[in-house]
Amino acid sequence: MDIEDIKARNDMENNGNRRDAAKTEKDDKDLNDWLPVTASRKANWTHSAFHNVTAMVGAGVLGLPFAVSQIGWVPGIGLIVVSWLVTFYTLWQLVEMHEVVPGKRFDRYTELAEHAFGSKVGYWSIMPQQTLVQVATDIVYTVTGGKSLKKCLELLFPAMADVRQTYYILFFTGLQVLLSQTPNFNSLKGVSLLAAVMSLCYSMLAFVASTIRGAHHRQGIRYGVRSHTTAGKVFDTLNALGTIAFAFAGHSVVLEIQATIPSTPEKPSKKPMWKGVIVAYAVVALCYFSVAASGFWAFGSLVEDDILISLEKPKWLIAVANFMVFLHVLGSYQVFAMPVFDQIESCLVKRLNYKPGRLLRLVSRSVYVALTGFIGMCIPFFGGLLGFFGGLVFASTSYFIPCIMWLAVHRPKRWSFHWTASWISIIIGVLIAVLAPIGGVREIVLSAKTYKIFS
Repeated sequence: MDIEDIKARNDMENNGNRRDAAKTEKDDKDLNDWLPVTASRKANWTHSAFHNVTAMVGAGVLGLPFAVSQIGWVPGIGLIVVSWLVTFYTLWQLVEMHEVVPGKRFDRYTELAEHAFGSKVGYWSIMPQQTLVQVATDIVYTVTGGKSLKKCLELLFPAMADVRQTYYILFFTGLQVLLSQTPNFNSLKGVSLLAAVMSLCYSMLAFVASTIRGAHHRQGIRYGVRSHTTAGKVFDTLNALGTIAFAFAGHSVVLEIQATIPSTPEKPSKKPMWKGVIVAYAVVALCYFSVAASGFWAFGSLVEDDILISLEKPKWLIAVANFMVFLHVLGSYQVFAMPVFDQIESCLVKRLNYKPGRLLRLVSRSVYVALTGFIGMCIPFFGGLLGFFGGLVFASTSYFIPCIMWLAVHRPKRWSFHWTASWISIIIGVLIAVLAPIGGVREIVLSAKTYKIFS
């Protein structure tokens, strides 16, 4: 074979490689144009605001008075303040890192992790945690939706008190099967807006009703911690850590929310995204601190793990508040489910060669919703689930993984502000992640002693 033949063969191979690369790039673009996270980039800062409110102000806010009752006034409110500050900072880090490489967008939490830690380590260290956060949130919201609807109808129609909670959870799951067919994240904006408004409304209703209750029923209220034994106090403290961590869960979907906003070099997506985040975190502060303080003030150490369960009068007002919770978690479930749908559908198309289309969405999303509904019917222990999941994975994705990625990407100077703030957040987050699940498991075990499956 002479030199010209070798050159011709090399040219053919190079042309083939370029065609293959171009085809792969086109296939990836076509897939991204279909996947729910990246299919539409028409959002603005207002969409960022109510998506983040929907993701943040959810079932967790209803458990905050219970968390305060487990550790007392000062530690309880203090820990909420610390968590608000830490997660506000880590959320800023994620927004900034969305386009840390010029001309490239990290539309998913795993993509940013791959850039920070390498493709394999980054993906497999983050994907299981992010997925568990989103699946756990959907399970808790399934339980919350069922319990809230049951409480609402019981208050309005006492004759329905004997209807099993399982049936309400099943009804909620059926509605989620229908909502899950929303094609992409940006298409959820109407549902998410309704959910955000409902979360603000029921938080304010809980605050007002608790304040009125506290002003008229002061006798016999005890403000010490719930448990009377040393072991009980320790486990309650651990569960409270997880309950509060659960309340700051929105970080697992923030990059996916930002992916729906258009971006150019002149107008990067981080500007409208951060504007929306500031509005959302102002709402978070208003809801969290008002509900936590008023709920504990009204009921003391006897407050339930869901403040709306403790509030019984006026019946019509509490029924309305519970229905608002039901409407909120209908939308919030989908905000957390969209990244899971994105991951499932991407895997089915890329690795198993399924054809993108409505049938794929119908089957895959319906199976996911059915599984979360089934698990919710099996273990409907609201307080224990908040503590267990809040510590197990929520602390990592919200408190310290963004800081670790920031340190890996930006490498700030030792003892600089961002170096110090990141390490403080990492230490706080790791402590919560290690300790909180212990308290959550104990709470679930105690609840399970008096529970019959599918009751």
